[in-house]
Amino acid sequence: MAKRTTSNTHRFEITPKKLRGPDWAISSAMLHESFDAIYAEVKVMRCYNVPYVAGYSMDGKVIYIDKDLPHTLQVRNREAGNQPKRMYIDRYLIMHEAVEKGLMRAYGLRYQHAHQIALRVESELVRADGFVWQDYDRQLKPFIKVAEEDMVDDLPPDLDLRPYEDTSDWDLVAAMHKAMLEARKRVDERSKRTGARRK
Repeated sequence: MAKRTTSNTHRFEITPKKLRGPDWAISSAMLHESFDAIYAEVKVMRCYNVPYVAGYSMDGKVIYIDKDLPHTLQVRNREAGNQPKRMYIDRYLIMHEAVEKGLMRAYGLRYQHAHQIALRVESELVRADGFVWQDYDRQLKPFIKVAEEDMVDDLPPDLDLRPYEDTSDWDLVAAMHKAMLEARKRVDERSKRTGARRK
């Protein structure tokens, strides 16, 4: 299983496994390789508030995970005799967000439809690693920040807002747009200061 390194932008240590059986059959090993392929193409950041735990940049190249979400949970695992085992949860959120964003971008799906498909892929990856989906889902829910107007500070400057727009909460979306505009201004100002010091 992939292991997390401690950083806001981190990589997993991947141990490739030889595939067994045809690639048209359901395969846990093939699902693991699918995650590896996705992970090689995205950057992961854990330094912002992200409503609903995780999200993605407008271009899909960055997966944002909420800064207050723990890196691990103790989740029941079938291979450990159904006893709790440490789970590094970024792996499953990355898979979910990448699949969701890909479906919305490639096929124009609404967030709700893409989310349902991504949720099923996430659950299959959890099960492929031997963990009990219901236990994982139950433990993750308390960390989900409900998107509210009074917690839109410190958002990623290029967070894709389509998932929030598809809920039609336009007051919230307007507040998020304002907060992100201010965040982009701060990023631009820091870049200008850094550039001025280098001259």
